[in-house]
Parts: sequence; structure tokens; C-alpha cells
Amino acid sequence: MTAKKKNSNFIATLPKNLFSGFVVSLIALPLGLGLALASEAPPISGIIAAVVGGIVVSILGGSNVTITGPGNGLVIVLLGAITTLGGGDLYAGYLFTLAAIVFSGVLMLLLGFLKMGRLADFFPASAIEGMLAAIGLGILAKQFHIMIGHNNEHGSIIHLLLQIPEGLIGLYQDYHIEELIAAIIGVIALLIMANYSKIRNKYLHLIPAPMWILILSVGFSYVFVSLGLPYPLREEFLVNIPNNVLSNLAFPDFSKALDIDFITTVFAITLIASIESLLSIKAVDKLDPERRRSNVNKDLKALGLATSLSGLVGGLNVVTVIARSSVNVNNGATNRSANIFHALFLVIFVLLFQDQLRRIPLAALAAILVFTGYKLATPKNLQKVARIGKEQIIIFLATLLTTLFTNLISGIAMGILVTFIIHVVLNRSLSLFVNHIAKPNILMFKEKDAGNYYISVKYFATFLNFYKLKNKLDIIPENENVILDFSHCSFVDHTVMEGLENYVDTFTKKEGSIEIIGLDKHGADSKHPFAIRKILPLNKLGTIEKYFTKRQRLLKTLAKEYQWSYDPKKSEKTKFLNKFIFFKNRKVPYYYNSFYDNTKTFHLFDVEFNEGEFIAKEVVKTTILHIKVKHQIPVFSLDKEGLLDFVYGMAGFKDIELENHQDFNKRFFLSGEHTKDIQDLFTNELILFLESNPYYHIETNGSSILILKKERLLSVKEIKAMLYFGKQLNHLLSETVVV
Repeated sequence: MTAKKKNSNFIATLPKNLFSGFVVSLIALPLGLGLALASEAPPISGIIAAVVGGIVVSILGGSNVTITGPGNGLVIVLLGAITTLGGGDLYAGYLFTLAAIVFSGVLMLLLGFLKMGRLADFFPASAIEGMLAAIGLGILAKQFHIMIGHNNEHGSIIHLLLQIPEGLIGLYQDYHIEELIAAIIGVIALLIMANYSKIRNKYLHLIPAPMWILILSVGFSYVFVSLGLPYPLREEFLVNIPNNVLSNLAFPDFSKALDIDFITTVFAITLIASIESLLSIKAVDKLDPERRRSNVNKDLKALGLATSLSGLVGGLNVVTVIARSSVNVNNGATNRSANIFHALFLVIFVLLFQDQLRRIPLAALAAILVFTGYKLATPKNLQKVARIGKEQIIIFLATLLTTLFTNLISGIAMGILVTFIIHVVLNRSLSLFVNHIAKPNILMFKEKDAGNYYISVKYFATFLNFYKLKNKLDIIPENENVILDFSHCSFVDHTVMEGLENYVDTFTKKEGSIEIIGLDKHGADSKHPFAIRKILPLNKLGTIEKYFTKRQRLLKTLAKEYQWSYDPKKSEKTKFLNKFIFFKNRKVPYYYNSFYDNTKTFHLFDVEFNEGEFIAKEVVKTTILHIKVKHQIPVFSLDKEGLLDFVYGMAGFKDIELENHQDFNKRFFLSGEHTKDIQDLFTNELILFLESNPYYHIETNGSSILILKKERLLSVKEIKAMLYFGKQLNHLLSETVVV
């Protein structure tokens, strides 16, 4: 796109982005205030983060429709930092935490320059789910008490959760009128958040639920003013905004920069901010109508700079936020200008509506956060993880409980450790991971005949080395076709399976495709498409029909379309293959994934065999089409010139020349025992057919035909092409058969 066209497009889409930025600001205002309060920081610090982030990241970032500001994930980290570093003095702790935020921004900036945008890929998916659930419980534990008017509850997450029943009972037994009013406001606000999506009114939905809560709660205060009555909530139950925001900015205190608690806080903030941002960027890219791919390293740099600047002027961390970004996309945003508009609207709100902001009850903001925390820690998330596999529950709970009883860094570290131990136990092998972790396990090239990108994965594919596979996939244009082969991979974990599904969706939407093959011999503990896949030994291969892969499901569907049969089970009846020269010195122990017609004239299946010996021994897996012919035909083999000349030369065969077909003679190696019969068999029509189609290895043994495309398993798309080729070839050979 030319610069002139880009500018024209930018101007044309300004109204959309302006409107989207305005709608997002209506959500960002209450969330910015609420997240700051949840962290025990001044409310304005959350707005500062949103404003600085919106301006800096929209100018320097590498994403397209994301929104930046304070994030849910950092609430319990910042709360712990402010409480710990201040030694009980919350304001002093806030100033020390600002210094930690500045250093955290510098670290994120370095991560961007070091191209560590793949950081989130090193964390198991279920461990991240457990971490998010712990964050949700941390937010809910503190904010629930504020929602019911108890602003002074302190303690660990577990303690605060256990205190919830006592807090509810206290409303009846030992209440104060202000606490009761705050609790009523909080409960009504929570009901609005929970039921807002059920209201079917497009005009009502023009204003997001959090903004309705602010409008109604502020309007409640004006009812008392109009009646000449005092407002029943004291200042301690309301948001505290300084009279002059610019003259009351807080600045970081770096005096504890060398303390171990301070250093730990810096790393914790950086870790969680990076993970939250990278996961959000990845999720928003899937929502982008134009299917653009963000430059995550560029975004990390912009987020790091924005975080440091925010910390220097009293603001919280700047991260990419998924909920506000989703609203941005849903309201028609097309570029980063929506992010800067959202920041500018926040500035306008703070400067023009300071008096109204001071009338917002803390309980109303707490209700918004209680609902947010519940969404992160809803039991449905555990159910979702459980459906993937029993081992994922262990990873989820280990991360969740460790985080609740210690901290986020310990929690995610425990999740990684437990995941690795489970992988070792499932494979009964530590050496699989230790011996191959540093080895290249990805082979990628573009196939000349079909133009597909072929990627073969060896050894194992888990969260430990997923980045290697992603690096390959990221350099392939998304409108291309990719064959991803796991047939030489012993173990594929949940993180990889889930991550690949994102790539499959992205390629499909850009009119490309990723077809995963080679997992048909891998067992799984559940039917979930993201379940762990582990290769089964030969004696257990009969169970592969228990949980079909996507390829197997497609083969079963294809069989119904053809009115044929599909049988995934292994069969050791492979002696018929020994009659072909190709398999003369290749032992085939079994075949599986059989696909055949009622008479078994056409029989397509997957096999594997060994080539070479000792250190040169290599396992080859391929898909074969076997066709029975009605009448005897000459024994011959046909292949691309030069491909298997040596093999058939050793068998005593020579290249047979066909008269008046020099181009065919140059391109193909045709050999067999009875030259004259073979020459008679190859009519002009058959030769033209072979010249007009992709190369296949074709071989006959007199009574049947063997067709082989590549020395790898075929995708379903390639199988369809092979079946069509085989039917046409069988028809032509039947017409010209020499009896």
C-alpha cells in the first residue's frame, strides 16, 4: 500500500476509531480507578497508566487494535509490593513501588530489544490458566469486602476469602448505616455487571456496564443534593481525586533499589506484565478483522517505555489488556489511533469531571472488580482444563495453590516444574527431554511439485521448544498451504496443540491452510482436540480408534462421501506388499488407517518401514494406494527420472524408451520385464494423462497396482488427489490391458 493510500485510509477511518476510543474510555475510566484502588494505590495512578500507555504505545507500538493501560494480572503483585515495601506505610510503599515500575519498564524494553516476544510460549497453558485463576481470587478476596462496605480488611488472600462469610454476617449483626448503604450500592452494581449482557436493548448497550454503574452511583449522590439532604457516605467510602491532578503527581522513591524485596518485585512485575501483554496481543490478533499479525517485540519496547514513563509520574504499569481491546475491535477500530483517542478522552474526563469522580462510591468500583475476579477464577475454567486431561488439573491446581499461599513467581515456577515432571512420567523417560532439548527438531522446506510448505517435527514438542516451531510458522505467508508432520515426534503437549489451533485459524482466515498429520498413532487421555498426544507402542496400536485426530475424523467423513469404509486399526497382513519391487528389501510390520471400497479394489492406507541400517537407519512413514486389476497387466515401474533408477537397476531393469515420446522419456524412468508388452500398454492417452498430472511412483506386480506419492504421510487433501489419480489410471490401464 502506497503512503498516499495509507494516509487516505487513515483519515477515512478516523470517525470509526474516534467513536471506538470513546466507548473504550467509558470502560477504562472505572477500571483504571478500580484497579488502582485494588492495588492500594491512589485512584488517579490507574488513569495515568491508561493515558501514558495510550499515547506512547499507539505511536511506537507494533500492534494494530490493542488497548493499553493498567491490567488485572498485576493487582496482587502491586498490592503485595506496596504493602511489603512500605512496611505498613501504604503511601511510602506506593512510592517505592513506582520505582520498581520504572525498573520493570526498562527490563521490558530490554526484552523487546533482545527479541524475547516469545516469552509467553515458555509457560504451559494450564499453568497460565492457574495463574490467572489465582489473580482472579486475589482480586475478589480483597474487593468483596470493600464492596460490602468493609474498607479496612487486611491479610493474605486465603485469610480474606475465609473472612467473606463473617463479613456478610457482620452486615446484619453489627452494621453501621454507611456500611449498609455502601453494601447496597455494591450489590446492585454487582447485579448490573452480572445481568447486563442479558438485557436486549441496543440503545442501553451503547454505554458499557461499568459506566452505567458510575452514572447511577454518581446520580444517586445528586438525589440527596436536590433534596437538600447530606450525602450518607463519608469521604472514606468515596474515590479520592486530588483537586489539581498535575500539581499532585507522585514521584518514585529509589532508596530501596538494592533491597532483595525490591529486586524481587521488579522481576515479578516484569514477568506478569510481559505474560499478560503477550497473551493479550496474541488473542487480539485473532479478533482483528484484517487478520494482521502484531510485531510483539516492537510492542514490548513500547510497553516498556510507557511503563517507565508512567512510573516516573505516579502511574501504574502499562500492559495490553484483552477486555478493553475486544471492545475496541467490536466497535469498529481499525488502527492504533483508537488507543490514543481513548487516552485523550480519559484526560478530558479527569479534567472536566473531577467533582463527579469524587462522588463515586468505592463499593461500586469494587463490585466491578469482584465480577472481573470471578470471571478469571470461575469454576468453568477448571472444568475446561479438566476436559483436556486429568494431568492438566494437577498443573492448574499446583499453580493456583502455590500462588495463593506464596506469590506469583513461585506459582508459575511450580506450574512449570509440575508440567515437566508429568511429561517425564507420561513418557517414562527423562532422556527424551534432556538429550534432545538443545537439538534442532524442526525440518522445513517448500515442496517443488505442489508448492506446499512441509514441516517435520522430531523427538518432542512441548512448551520447552514450541518457540522453534513458531519461528518456522511465522515466516510462512498465511495464504500458503502447510503440511505439519508429527509422525517422527514421540510426544506433543497441550500447550503446543492449543497454540497450533490458533495458527490453523489464522491461516484458514487468510485463505491458506495448515494440515496436521502424523498423530494418528498417538494416544490421548481425552477426546479434547488439545489433549496431550503420546505415541503408542506397536502392541497398543489397536486402541488408536479410541480418540480420533482431526485427520482421522476427516478420513471417516470422506469414507461416507465415497460410500466406502474406514478402519483405523492396525493390520499385520502385509505380505501382499512383498510382491512389489519397492518393498523387496523393506519390511512393513503393519498398516493402519485403511480406506477402501466395498470390493477392496481400491485400498488406501498408512505404513511405516525402515531404510538403511545401524546409524543410518531411518523410519519412513508414507501413505499408499493399492489397486487390484481385473486382468493381468505387464509388470512395470514408473517414476520420476533419476529418483529410483539405482533401485530398479539393481533389480535388472532398464529404462524403456517409448517411440515418439521424447519428453516422456526424459521425465520418467519406465522399467519392466517385458519391454514390448509395456510399450503396447502405454498408449498416447495414458502417456498424456501421466504427463499432465503430478509425479507419483507407480508399480505393478501383474495383478495389482501400487501408487506412492511421497515418503511421508499424506494430508487429506493429498489423499483426495491420489484417489482421483488412481481411479483415472486404473480406468486407462483397464482399457489398454494386454491379455
